[in-house]
Amino acid sequence: MKPVFSVEEVQKSRETGLLEQLCLISNHFERFSLLHTGTHAGAAPHRFDLLAGLGSIDGFDLHGNTSLDAIDEFLAQHKGKFIFGHLNYELKDRIEQGLLSRHPETNSFTPAGFFVPEYVVKQENGRIEILHQSTGQLISEEEFLSRYPGDIFSDNSAETPIQSQDQHYLEAAYFKATEKLFAHLRRGDIYEVNYCLPFAARGQLKNPASTWLKMQSHQQAPFAALYRQKNAWLLCCSPERFLCKKNNRLLSQPIKGTAARDPEEGKDELQKTMLQSSEKERAENIMIVDLVRNDLGRIAERGSVRVDELGAIYSFPRIHQMISTVSSQLKKNVRFTDILKATFPMGSMTGAPKIRAMQIIDEQELFRRGIYSGSVGYIDPNGDFDFNVVIRSIIADEQRNEIYFPAGSAITVHCDPKAEFNECLLKARGMQDALQE
Repeated sequence: MKPVFSVEEVQKSRETGLLEQLCLISNHFERFSLLHTGTHAGAAPHRFDLLAGLGSIDGFDLHGNTSLDAIDEFLAQHKGKFIFGHLNYELKDRIEQGLLSRHPETNSFTPAGFFVPEYVVKQENGRIEILHQSTGQLISEEEFLSRYPGDIFSDNSAETPIQSQDQHYLEAAYFKATEKLFAHLRRGDIYEVNYCLPFAARGQLKNPASTWLKMQSHQQAPFAALYRQKNAWLLCCSPERFLCKKNNRLLSQPIKGTAARDPEEGKDELQKTMLQSSEKERAENIMIVDLVRNDLGRIAERGSVRVDELGAIYSFPRIHQMISTVSSQLKKNVRFTDILKATFPMGSMTGAPKIRAMQIIDEQELFRRGIYSGSVGYIDPNGDFDFNVVIRSIIADEQRNEIYFPAGSAITVHCDPKAEFNECLLKARGMQDALQE
């Protein structure tokens, strides 16, 4: 039996931050969600530095022909508690008639899953609060950590070296697909489509939490998540928010527009300026902003949809991103699944028009996206919520011995396919580096 964390690491963890301590005990829970806001490099608002749900008092997973209404029933049953969960991209097939994914499953995440955690851990401005939801009592950090001795960090699975795939066939497939996408664009079937590649590896991550911790330390993503559902792990360092609800205000922050950082300050500033002034990137961003405005308008009070910020540039350790903010006031008596039916999947990961873009995506892409292009987040006791866009992620399935780290980019009639392919490589690099380490 090989220890995932050494005794020295366990002892040292008591001297490090809460983030590392939670990673140390993540292997103990079959349902686990750790949300982290990095160094707040992304667009506001942020309501915590760290929020985690550990263990499960009760859970719900969408299977078979189960109606979406069952999600609302589960949420109503546990109203007043913290609930964490995920949404797979293929949830679209239940939202829009006529959509059907032709590819086989790539991981064990259910189409949608939610759980009421036994423990909720929150850190905000240095203040730590730990809630034991079974009793409704707050407990100290020391008491919480004492319940999980170091011997749980053991793993008796066989050593499986991680072997990356040959990427040459992905490059060939990319240019073959873009030829067909351009034909759709020229005919006016779509104006923009997000095409993704399934970068992958074979093997098993011996310690997903440690790998994610390295990824997040490098990327400092504002919507990062370490998420587990039994044998499936999501190691997410996302810069993008899907939806945030606060009282009756709904907010979305789509990303379209990417530029690599440069180690030289002057050149890096030039990269940022070029992204800001790029007509192509701004046009792509505006297309998705219009789509998001339309989605939010379906469930908004009349006249309340507005663009709070258009095409702002935010800088992360590896890349610059163009981010817009769109908000609205919700109509009364709108359920959680009503919001999903109006807005999911997020336009930044589909294209416009959304339904036709999703049909073409399924025709041309090489894989079933699963939780990639989906969302992970939480619902608080007041019914407010915050969900990310699952990008810049490693998806590892312990049972299947498969690892995916997809990446994509927006294709429009004016884009350069070679430049877009290089953008995919740029986005995948952070995950590749983490796997190599």
